[in-house]
Amino acid sequence: MLDQGTDRELPPIPAKRYFTIGEVSELCGVKPHVLRYWEQEFEPLKPVKRRGNRRYYQRGDVIMIRQIRSLLYDQGYTIGGARQMLESGEAKEDVNRSQQIIRQVRLELEQVLQVLKR
Repeated sequence: MLDQGTDRELPPIPAKRYFTIGEVSELCGVKPHVLRYWEQEFEPLKPVKRRGNRRYYQRGDVIMIRQIRSLLYDQGYTIGGARQMLESGEAKEDVNRSQQIIRQVRLELEQVLQVLKR
């Protein structure tokens, strides 16, 4: 029933500012119609809409979609339960922790790059 490709690892998020719904679909392992449905169910998920009502997601949206996907598909939450988890501090702490780790890794990689340039 939950055959959404939960056993495969998701690809890394490229360094772009905006992503189309097709790109987000591939990055998060969910179909575009699911993303449109989640926009209705999860209030913080608001992609920018431009010309022709096309959706453009930002990096934070992609991270949130991956978090929603994990809550629903991997951890077995219902839509309501996932919504409550996102509203509670626990989910936000996980994102903050991940961002801190990413910043630290980036800093270390920049230091390695400086050493290699010498």
